[in-house]
Amino acid sequence: MPPETLTLRLPDLAATEALAARAAALARPGDALLLEGPLGAGKSAFCRAFLRAAAADPALEVPSPSFTLVQGYELPQGPAHHYDLYRLSGPEELEELGWEEAREGIVLVEWPDRLGWLMPEAALRIVLAPLAGGEAREARLSGWGGRLAALAAPAADL
Repeated sequence: MPPETLTLRLPDLAATEALAARAAALARPGDALLLEGPLGAGKSAFCRAFLRAAAADPALEVPSPSFTLVQGYELPQGPAHHYDLYRLSGPEELEELGWEEAREGIVLVEWPDRLGWLMPEAALRIVLAPLAGGEAREARLSGWGGRLAALAAPAADL
Protein backbone atom coordinates (compact mmCIF):
# COMPACT_ATOMS: atom_id res chain seq x y z
CA MET A 1 0.00 0.00 0.00
CA PRO A 2 1.53 3.37 -0.98
CA PRO A 3 2.12 5.89 1.78
CA GLU A 4 -0.55 8.50 2.42
CA THR A 5 -0.04 11.65 0.38
CA LEU A 6 -1.26 15.16 1.03
CA THR A 7 -1.36 17.69 -1.82
CA LEU A 8 -1.63 21.40 -1.04
CA ARG A 9 -1.82 24.43 -3.30
CA LEU A 10 0.36 27.20 -1.91
CA PRO A 11 -0.67 30.46 -3.58
CA ASP A 12 2.24 32.55 -2.31
CA LEU A 13 5.35 32.68 -0.13
CA ALA A 14 3.24 33.31 2.99
CA ALA A 15 1.41 30.00 2.44
CA THR A 16 4.73 28.17 2.03
CA GLU A 17 5.98 29.78 5.24
CA ALA A 18 2.76 28.81 7.08
CA LEU A 19 3.22 25.18 5.98
CA ALA A 20 6.83 25.28 7.19
CA ALA A 21 5.70 26.69 10.56
CA ARG A 22 3.15 23.86 10.96
CA ALA A 23 5.89 21.32 10.17
CA ALA A 24 8.22 23.00 12.70
CA ALA A 25 5.57 22.72 15.40
CA LEU A 26 5.28 18.97 14.76
CA ALA A 27 8.98 18.15 14.30
CA ARG A 28 10.97 16.30 16.93
CA PRO A 29 14.54 15.03 17.31
CA GLY A 30 15.32 12.24 14.86
CA ASP A 31 13.04 13.65 12.15
CA ALA A 32 14.15 14.18 8.58
CA LEU A 33 12.41 16.50 6.14
CA LEU A 34 13.39 15.79 2.54
CA LEU A 35 12.67 18.60 0.07
CA GLU A 36 12.53 17.91 -3.64
CA GLY A 37 11.76 20.09 -6.63
CA PRO A 38 13.50 22.06 -9.37
CA LEU A 39 15.68 25.09 -8.77
CA GLY A 40 13.49 27.97 -7.60
CA ALA A 41 10.66 25.73 -6.33
CA GLY A 42 10.86 27.10 -2.78
CA LYS A 43 12.95 24.49 -0.97
CA SER A 44 15.26 27.04 0.67
CA ALA A 45 12.35 29.36 1.51
CA PHE A 46 10.58 26.44 3.23
CA CYS A 47 13.71 25.55 5.22
CA ARG A 48 14.31 29.16 6.22
CA ALA A 49 10.71 29.53 7.45
CA PHE A 50 10.88 26.16 9.24
CA LEU A 51 14.04 27.10 11.13
CA ARG A 52 12.76 30.56 12.08
CA ALA A 53 9.48 29.09 13.35
CA ALA A 54 11.23 26.29 15.25
CA ALA A 55 13.58 28.82 16.85
CA ALA A 56 10.66 31.18 17.60
CA ASP A 57 12.82 33.90 16.04
CA PRO A 58 11.45 35.50 12.85
CA ALA A 59 14.71 37.43 12.44
CA LEU A 60 16.98 34.37 12.71
CA GLU A 61 19.69 34.53 10.07
CA VAL A 62 19.34 31.42 7.92
CA PRO A 63 21.94 31.48 5.15
CA SER A 64 21.62 29.03 2.30
CA PRO A 65 23.95 26.06 2.70
CA SER A 66 24.52 25.93 -1.07
CA PHE A 67 28.27 26.48 -0.66
CA THR A 68 28.88 25.27 2.90
CA LEU A 69 26.65 22.20 2.22
CA VAL A 70 25.36 22.21 5.82
CA GLN A 71 24.34 24.79 8.42
CA GLY A 72 23.69 23.88 12.06
CA TYR A 73 21.20 25.46 14.48
CA GLU A 74 20.42 25.08 18.17
CA LEU A 75 16.64 25.02 18.56
CA PRO A 76 14.51 24.68 21.71
CA GLN A 77 13.77 21.06 20.71
CA GLY A 78 17.46 20.30 20.08
CA PRO A 79 19.93 20.59 17.23
CA ALA A 80 18.88 20.95 13.61
CA HIS A 81 20.94 20.77 10.43
CA HIS A 82 20.03 22.16 7.01
CA TYR A 83 21.75 20.31 4.17
CA ASP A 84 21.91 21.33 0.51
CA LEU A 85 23.26 18.29 -1.34
CA TYR A 86 23.02 19.73 -4.86
CA ARG A 87 26.80 19.68 -5.36
CA LEU A 88 27.32 16.20 -3.87
CA SER A 89 27.72 13.21 -6.12
CA GLY A 90 26.47 10.65 -3.60
CA PRO A 91 26.16 9.45 0.00
CA GLU A 92 29.88 8.71 0.39
CA GLU A 93 30.51 12.45 0.78
CA LEU A 94 28.06 12.85 3.69
CA GLU A 95 30.26 11.24 6.33
CA GLU A 96 32.56 14.26 6.53
CA LEU A 97 29.51 16.53 6.83
CA GLY A 98 28.49 14.96 10.16
CA TRP A 99 25.42 13.13 8.81
CA GLU A 100 25.31 10.41 11.49
CA GLU A 101 25.54 12.91 14.36
CA ALA A 102 23.05 15.27 12.70
CA ARG A 103 20.45 12.46 12.51
CA GLU A 104 20.09 12.64 16.30
CA GLY A 105 18.43 16.03 15.80
CA ILE A 106 16.22 17.36 13.02
CA VAL A 107 17.60 17.39 9.48
CA LEU A 108 16.24 19.33 6.54
CA VAL A 109 17.65 18.08 3.24
CA GLU A 110 17.45 19.78 -0.13
CA TRP A 111 18.23 17.46 -3.07
CA PRO A 112 17.71 14.25 -1.03
CA ASP A 113 18.25 12.02 -4.08
CA ARG A 114 21.99 12.35 -3.25
CA LEU A 115 21.41 10.47 0.04
CA GLY A 116 21.28 7.06 -1.64
CA TRP A 117 21.31 4.29 0.97
CA LEU A 118 21.36 6.91 3.76
CA MET A 119 17.79 8.00 2.92
CA PRO A 120 15.78 7.93 6.17
CA GLU A 121 12.72 5.70 5.79
CA ALA A 122 10.40 7.56 8.17
CA ALA A 123 11.08 10.99 6.66
CA LEU A 124 8.58 13.64 5.67
CA ARG A 125 8.97 13.98 1.91
CA ILE A 126 8.00 17.35 0.46
CA VAL A 127 7.91 17.77 -3.31
CA LEU A 128 7.49 21.39 -4.37
CA ALA A 129 6.43 22.25 -7.92
CA PRO A 130 6.05 25.82 -9.20
CA LEU A 131 2.68 26.60 -10.76
CA ALA A 132 2.20 28.96 -13.68
CA GLY A 133 2.54 32.59 -12.72
CA GLY A 134 3.96 34.22 -9.62
CA GLU A 135 4.86 32.54 -6.36
CA ALA A 136 2.21 29.79 -6.47
CA ARG A 137 3.37 26.23 -6.02
CA GLU A 138 2.00 22.80 -5.27
CA ALA A 139 3.33 20.83 -2.32
CA ARG A 140 3.01 17.04 -2.30
CA LEU A 141 3.76 15.62 1.15
CA SER A 142 4.11 12.03 2.26
CA GLY A 143 5.44 10.19 5.29
CA TRP A 144 5.37 11.12 8.96
CA GLY A 145 2.52 8.70 9.70
CA GLY A 146 -0.18 10.24 11.87
CA ARG A 147 1.38 13.71 11.77
CA LEU A 148 0.82 14.18 8.03
CA ALA A 149 -2.84 15.19 8.38
CA ALA A 150 -1.89 17.95 10.83
CA LEU A 151 0.04 19.67 8.03
CA ALA A 152 -3.16 20.34 6.09
CA ALA A 153 -4.10 23.94 6.77
CA PRO A 154 -7.62 25.07 7.43
CA ALA A 155 -8.94 26.99 4.42
CA ALA A 156 -8.58 30.25 6.35
CA ASP A 157 -4.81 29.61 6.60
CA LEU A 158 -4.24 29.64 2.85
